[in-house]
Amino acid sequence: MGAPGCPIERAVRVLDGKWTLLVLRELLEGTRRFGQLQSALPGVSPKTLTDRLRTMEAQGIVERTVYPEVPPRVEYRLTPYGETLRTVIDALRAWGEEHAPDTSHP
Repeated sequence: MGAPGCPIERAVRVLDGKWTLLVLRELLEGTRRFGQLQSALPGVSPKTLTDRLRTMEAQGIVERTVYPEVPPRVEYRLTPYGETLRTVIDALRAWGEEHAPDTSHP
């Protein structure tokens, strides 16, 4: 049997927090290194980004690959399970384009 609570509650648990959705947006574009993610997400602290990535990895959404190089290279990509969130992110993007005004420009 699935997790307790309604399906929306379970989905919100997975997509918890602003940064999770934005990390997903970036990883839907392809594999990224930590520095690339941090550059693409102005305002996220290294600790918060690390916490989000670790949580998503524990949930089976993100795969972390460490390459034995000096310095070590670490890459993040969506798992097939994580890819199932593409339709959710696409729907949020479409809704935002149609219904949420862009207030970033005066």
